[in-house]
Amino acid sequence: MKRTIREKEFGRSDLGWLHSRFHFSFADYYNPGNMRFGVLRVLNDDLVEAGGGFDMHGHRDMEIISYVVDGELTHGDSMGNRRTLNRGHVQYMSAGTGLRHSEHNLGASTLRFLQLWIYPDEKNLPGKYGDHLFGWDERKNTLLHMVGPEGSGAPIALHQDASVFASYLEPGTELRYSVQQGRQVYLVNIEGTLQVSDGVLEARDAMEIIDEDVVFSTTVGAHFLFVEMPREL
Repeated sequence: MKRTIREKEFGRSDLGWLHSRFHFSFADYYNPGNMRFGVLRVLNDDLVEAGGGFDMHGHRDMEIISYVVDGELTHGDSMGNRRTLNRGHVQYMSAGTGLRHSEHNLGASTLRFLQLWIYPDEKNLPGKYGDHLFGWDERKNTLLHMVGPEGSGAPIALHQDASVFASYLEPGTELRYSVQQGRQVYLVNIEGTLQVSDGVLEARDAMEIIDEDVVFSTTVGAHFLFVEMPREL
């Protein structure tokens, strides 16, 4: 089963320096019928103008993943970490018992990044930070397994039975993926045009996929990301 969600259906916010699209209820966008998808609670597509950013703020009991699409994301936190990430890089925090962090665009161009919040499998875990500077070609015409549970082989380990994959498909190529019985996927087409079996996603469109084999293909190039997780019945 597949369900397509068009970019125009998302919640939106415009603070001048920040332009956001909310895939699920967040901030001033509240839709009781769209609170989450399985263990995926938040997926925000943010554009941060040069010089803008989020000052120190707190989180707890949430697995937080940031995927940089364009520009520079500079992260700082209460554990003493400070890093700047670029296109295709991934940053991870396990908020656990509570931590504070900041995110800023200190570069000269607009920053675009996706931020995902995933419920952990246990509360009150110790805080944790990690990042991985994936090379762009690592996702070209393949499914790059960036984040996954302990023992999954993914470079970034998550406190949940969920995985995050990214890919850039060149024109004329295709990939196959099987969503196993009892599992589900939330897919975001970040850039380009992506065909998912008999459906087409334009840039920023999303799709829910449950218990189904799919074929990803493109005629113009497509950059996409998806989260695979247990199905909630």
